[in-house]
Amino acid sequence: MSAGVHDAGRDQDVGDPGDAGDAGAPRRSAGLVVGVDIGNSTTEASAARVTGRGGAEHRGASLSRTSGVKGTVDNVAGVVTAVEAALRRAGHEVADVGTVLLNEATPVISGLAMETITETIITESTMIGHDPRTPGGAGLGVGVTTALADLGESEPGSSVVVVVPATSDFEDTAAALEAAGQRGVHVAAAVLGNDDAVLVVNRLSSPVPVVDEVSRIEAVPIGMLAAVEVAAPGRTVRTLSNAYGLAGVFGLDAEQTRTVAPVARALTGNRSAVVVRTPAGDVSDRVVAAGELRLVGAERTLSVDVSRGAEEVMDALARVAPLVDATGQAGTNVGGMMASVRQTMADLAGLELDEVRVGDLLAVDTVVPQEVSGGLAGEIVLENAVALAAMVRTRHSGMQRVAEAVRVALEHRGASGVQVQVGGVEAEMAVRGALTTPGTDTPLVVLDLGGGSTDAAVLERGGEVRATHVAGAGDLVTRLIDAELGLGDLEVAEQVKRNPLGKVESFFHLRLEDGTAQFFREPLPATVFARVVTLGEHGLAPVPTRHPLERVRAVRRAAKERVFVVNALRTLARVAPRGDLRSIGFVVLLGGSALDFEIPELVADALAPHGIVCGTGDVRGSEGPRNAVATGLVAAFLERDGTGRA
Repeated sequence: MSAGVHDAGRDQDVGDPGDAGDAGAPRRSAGLVVGVDIGNSTTEASAARVTGRGGAEHRGASLSRTSGVKGTVDNVAGVVTAVEAALRRAGHEVADVGTVLLNEATPVISGLAMETITETIITESTMIGHDPRTPGGAGLGVGVTTALADLGESEPGSSVVVVVPATSDFEDTAAALEAAGQRGVHVAAAVLGNDDAVLVVNRLSSPVPVVDEVSRIEAVPIGMLAAVEVAAPGRTVRTLSNAYGLAGVFGLDAEQTRTVAPVARALTGNRSAVVVRTPAGDVSDRVVAAGELRLVGAERTLSVDVSRGAEEVMDALARVAPLVDATGQAGTNVGGMMASVRQTMADLAGLELDEVRVGDLLAVDTVVPQEVSGGLAGEIVLENAVALAAMVRTRHSGMQRVAEAVRVALEHRGASGVQVQVGGVEAEMAVRGALTTPGTDTPLVVLDLGGGSTDAAVLERGGEVRATHVAGAGDLVTRLIDAELGLGDLEVAEQVKRNPLGKVESFFHLRLEDGTAQFFREPLPATVFARVVTLGEHGLAPVPTRHPLERVRAVRRAAKERVFVVNALRTLARVAPRGDLRSIGFVVLLGGSALDFEIPELVADALAPHGIVCGTGDVRGSEGPRNAVATGLVAAFLERDGTGRA
């Protein structure tokens, strides 16, 4: 803990704020001081009383949502809320505050974009990769597609897959199938337009695989060889999701087997599937022209095709470092993506478009569930995609304007004569605050795991501070989870990111993701029964997905690794002497994402091979990874002449 700063507890009565401390001690600026850290997502405040011994007693801390874009006057509402809350917890009114210290907010703005780079297309009617919740029967059936109305004309001994329109009643359908079987027709399987598969199968003397809910049943070609496969509950299709299985069913040669590989891949993971072999039919796995990304460095410029994947993008980025700007090829997906990011950032920062310079990028390979073009039943396939997080450094810091606006707002609330100052550079204040974590020493590196960017700063023994900022943090993790699970709801994705998972196996117990069980005395709500749930602070919340718990957990952890672990290694390499991670002794994790239940563990595991001691900060031994910058602002204030002037 730094000299002159100690924690007196959040809710303790502090008495007269004008008390300067022991008689005879050098008198410093008496009264209440509030340090304020404006972040991308949250604003933190720490209220402290300056004592007569050149120290301060931290009395109350608070956290509120940042209003507006960081570093703009829109931050005033969030700052005032945080200051008032911190003072209230310290037992004071806003009228008592003497000085408010703001961080020199790092002028960076982050943006995100995601674009698919592959597309699966069906021409004619080759595949129904449909995966209804309740198919009927089990096994593999192969035959010629035959309309229900024509079933009576089928020859005995022939093998048929019956195509049933949505208008047919399930009892009529079952009766027709039974009658055909009695005539010696081999009914191998059926494909239904309505949701009657189980009802039909239950009425058959010899159950066959039946797939239902095919929305475009009229488009299924008649007179073609087809295969229908339904797996047992809890299992997935094995033959039709295997290229060689398809080759065996349809008698394909090597070249034909190669062309049906996209079909097999699209059906992987389904419990049921139908494949119809049509002469003109085809499924293609098309690579979308994602376009080239142009990376402008200080000494060289490189272009990289985004469809070649994130690894090549990041490799090119490393070769042009330091990045001066980045643009996308006009008329392509990446061109539109980068233009949108730049326009958004220009609007948010109040800049002209030509003033926006992309200072860093993080590219991440991902997959996105997309409806198959030309499919017959809303088939979904996981398409390859790339996600880009971009960061812009603005030319100007607007913190002086923010400080003046905060002063006016606080005076309107009764803080007559309050001084509002820009108290120090954010990175320097962060390491000052981090040094109050018990067990730390210089040289010290802090990793601030935020919402839009990941920041690192190193404090050398001589007091020199170096800092770096890279694109990509918690917001990108949320977007990846949302896309890869097909949730379509960022709030749900945020809860998946923040909380452990469980599967409700009965009304009185759930299975946690670590394999242990939790039991309840009262029955659980029916809304969570048999569902994957998040275990949040407000109880169990169902995740609206058909993915099993293991898949949801794997997506969550992979997203965190691809963003936070990658960025931890990138930033530390930039601030480490000679880029050597082994020269770093201590790393303290700060920021909201450092409170995550698994991100600190993932980062620490990645740094362990480099001999780095890594752990979550505990600012002042009481605040955890929060409040480092606010605490550093107060410490810096105390090292001045006692009036707050540098």
